[in-house]
Amino acid sequence: MRSPRPYAPQGGPGAQSLTERRKAATQLDIARAACELFAEHGPDGTTAEDIAHRAGVALRTFYRYFRNKQEAVAPLLTGGGDIWRALLAEEEPGTPLAEALERAVTRSLSGPQAVEEGLEVTRGLLRAAATDAALRAVWYRVNQDSEENLVPLIARLAGPAADPLGVRLLAAAATDAIRVSLELWSATDAPVSGPGSPAELAVRCLRELTGAMPLLR
Repeated sequence: MRSPRPYAPQGGPGAQSLTERRKAATQLDIARAACELFAEHGPDGTTAEDIAHRAGVALRTFYRYFRNKQEAVAPLLTGGGDIWRALLAEEEPGTPLAEALERAVTRSLSGPQAVEEGLEVTRGLLRAAATDAALRAVWYRVNQDSEENLVPLIARLAGPAADPLGVRLLAAAATDAIRVSLELWSATDAPVSGPGSPAELAVRCLRELTGAMPLLR
């Protein structure tokens, strides 16, 4: 049984070769298998061999893509950041930054794919990460990568006169707003939409973290 695609992995922009598409598909198959097994048995009760068997690949194929079992979930977690940055990239330069950020965050966390297919899977992974340092390290690394990829998008929207320090701080704050909201939500049984949902929490976090930033005034 395949697990649902978590919180939204998508292919990035630009054409991919057949080899690249096959590689990405294999990585996602392995990631979904890891997610299923972590949900069923926890990270401690799951081995790399188990994941490879569930994904239908050889163990050497698993290690071709991932260093350890926790790393295997990275493609799933990365997808959420890909989605929200793609939505932010749709915003036109000159759009008020606060408005653009809130709209992209809300859309990414409340769209049909996130609500119906992925947020509960993300919740399970973050709950497992609470007691697994290696899984937490993957989560933090994914967020760091997302923050770095966010910088040029914010710089584009802010315009060439924007203070680079302000751009970097806003990228950090926006990334942390989503990270904190998902971590808080995952520790509860709150619904995927409405009061207490990731989208609502993320907007609240974003406003509190960025309210005094000159770049948004």
